[in-house]
Amino acid sequence: MKKKGFVDLRFAKVDIDRQARRGFSEAVYCENKSAQQIAKILFQLIKYNQKVLFLTRLDRDKFLYLKSKFPSLNYNEVARFGFLKKKKIKDKSREVLVICAGTIDIPVAEEAVLTLEIMGNKARKVYDVGVAGCHRLLGHIKFLKKANVIIVVAGMDAALASLVSGLVKVPVIAVPTSCGYGANFKGLSALLAMINSCSPGVAVVNIDNGFGAGYMASLINSR
Repeated sequence: MKKKGFVDLRFAKVDIDRQARRGFSEAVYCENKSAQQIAKILFQLIKYNQKVLFLTRLDRDKFLYLKSKFPSLNYNEVARFGFLKKKKIKDKSREVLVICAGTIDIPVAEEAVLTLEIMGNKARKVYDVGVAGCHRLLGHIKFLKKANVIIVVAGMDAALASLVSGLVKVPVIAVPTSCGYGANFKGLSALLAMINSCSPGVAVVNIDNGFGAGYMASLINSR
């Protein structure tokens, strides 16, 4: 039943007014939802012409089920991210740089990259440049200077966000990840380190929230 901008499926109230309000459709967080529930939500989003669709934390088995119902559905297994299509990137689009500290942080970084690209941004990736070898980051300094917004994805001590922010004049969106040994507390220590950064210009999203970082960076980049 459609009511005041949403469709009531009882188990979900699908926001079919989100695109008109925000420019992009409701994101579907797929973890702990059944494939059948996701399919019903996706059907309503498509039915009401929500053109840019995000399916986050989507595992491969659920994707294969959805692919049989929606043949145009695309999937990135590393990021566990499903989508129908990307917006066209303008030739003169300003660049967003996505940096991650270690290889283990790549899935979260890829979620940010996909979000940016689906929303029509030009994204560049610089991976495995953590502070244990700062020369690796400095080898990409030209990309840091060129970027309009920078996303930094890091776990463990999460010092990379502060280092990057100290080198540039643009906003830095920091994403703590849950990788690390026991005292990392599944990303809590990285989150606190980023929040406590002494370098101005660092904003922090939730642990492992590459989608949130990509979405915020896109909003900044479009201004």
